[in-house]
Amino acid sequence: MLPFEKRFLALTLAIAGSLLLAGLALALPDWREQALVGMAVTLPLSLVGVRDLFQTRHAVLRNYPIIGHLRFLLEDIRPEIRQYFFEDDKSGMPFARDKRAIVYQRAKNQLDKRPFGTHYNVYDSHYEWLHHSIAPRPAATQGFRTLIGGPACRQPYDASVFNISAMSFGALSSNAIRALNRGARLGGFAHDTGEGGVSPYHREAGGDLIWEIGSGYFGCRASDGGFDPDRFAAAAADPQIRMIEVKLSQGAKPGHGGVLPKAKITAEIAAIRGVPMDRDCVSPACHAAFSTPIGLLQFLDQLRALSGGKPVGFKLCIGHPWEFLGIVKAMLETGLKPDFIVVDGKEGGTGAAPLEFMDHIGMPLRDGLAFVNAALVGADLRHDIRLGCAGKIISGFDMARVMALGADWCNAARGFMFAIGCIQAQHCHTGACPTGVATQDPMRQRALDVSDKAERVARFHQETVRSLAEILAAAGLDTPRQLMPQHIMRRGADGRIHSFNDRYPSLHPGELLRGAKGTLFEEPWALASSTRFAPAPGSL
Repeated sequence: MLPFEKRFLALTLAIAGSLLLAGLALALPDWREQALVGMAVTLPLSLVGVRDLFQTRHAVLRNYPIIGHLRFLLEDIRPEIRQYFFEDDKSGMPFARDKRAIVYQRAKNQLDKRPFGTHYNVYDSHYEWLHHSIAPRPAATQGFRTLIGGPACRQPYDASVFNISAMSFGALSSNAIRALNRGARLGGFAHDTGEGGVSPYHREAGGDLIWEIGSGYFGCRASDGGFDPDRFAAAAADPQIRMIEVKLSQGAKPGHGGVLPKAKITAEIAAIRGVPMDRDCVSPACHAAFSTPIGLLQFLDQLRALSGGKPVGFKLCIGHPWEFLGIVKAMLETGLKPDFIVVDGKEGGTGAAPLEFMDHIGMPLRDGLAFVNAALVGADLRHDIRLGCAGKIISGFDMARVMALGADWCNAARGFMFAIGCIQAQHCHTGACPTGVATQDPMRQRALDVSDKAERVARFHQETVRSLAEILAAAGLDTPRQLMPQHIMRRGADGRIHSFNDRYPSLHPGELLRGAKGTLFEEPWALASSTRFAPAPGSL
């Protein structure tokens, strides 16, 4: 039996049972009473199942009529089960910490307040909090924004501080992309395309796009798999594309390429990515358009010129520190600078990655972000370059925490996926997503109602930014730019309390130019080279 048929088995049995019992009642009067009793069960189930198929609020019910209600029953009783049976369990995330609940409540416009205080043990190690003020400020009523674009940029972009992170069409369904982009249009924020290229579903609603270009150069790909400047220029001229982001690495699997087998390449995907259908589509682990830090900056400068002066930057998960510092040295030597850098934490999600890469390769977000911010400050470059970041950012406190470390804006993927119905079934790589988010099955993605979910995307964004405003106000601050590392506190494993100012490295303006003597940057700065990503010759 096909999985598609299994999903509708309960509804099929209920309808078949109702018809059979109705026929039995008509044909055999002696069994009429028993048949009517049976129909009292099967007929309501049939009606519930038919309603499930045609309602638009719950994708799970559209894909799993009748049996999908079990999920909502378990969801309703889960807090009580945890409270009375698992209150001492330290192995998992308790309900109060389940950030999916925050997203669902905000996206559905439900009350997101909780009684009885924190569910955290505030004396546990790793507990974090933000200092509040005796003199709180009025909360800002307008969404915070940041202007992205350095001196060489002719079309700067006024971005929200909270945007949709990179997720490609192909990994997500067409309806998921539609809902995300329509939500971005409604809420006035940006939608990163992911490296799979700009699809018609990204364009449909007209929401602002950040075009991510990976090593496969999808949408601007030459016949040999390299970069095609003419194709790029034609695509980048679209006014809906507001920024260009070159992906050097991805947090969940940095340093790892990918292959889309030719058997999975449809005519639609081939057209969007600009690839042939008769061979595997390879995304190499590294770029072919450049091989040195200076080459990277020259490539970014070329993209800025070809796009008509739009903001151009790159995304990476920090690995060898001397490699990023090599890019910093290249900026200083050439005068070429990106308009922005997005730091992707290794805790970021993906549809599929090797377990070892997800667990042990790459630098976590806060460590990488603090390092990048300090390096740019130490090289006197920070004022021209905006910093974005991504990696399990869902709540207003998540945003405040990274903004205290230097982020100008935040990107989120899983939070917006939750807003359009993702339940983390972890079938992303199988095509059997129960909510129609991460699948190309037309029957499964039909369950995702675009209009309803777009409204949820916009509400989640609005309420999360409002939460950030309330947190800032409680701290006596007016804007995210006023957040400093000393505002955030953390209890260490030894029970002692430290501010982020103590935990993460920082440099004074220009300190890196003087060699950063006696700091954690001294050795990697000496190893860094502007002409190669490997350590400088003679430095080891």
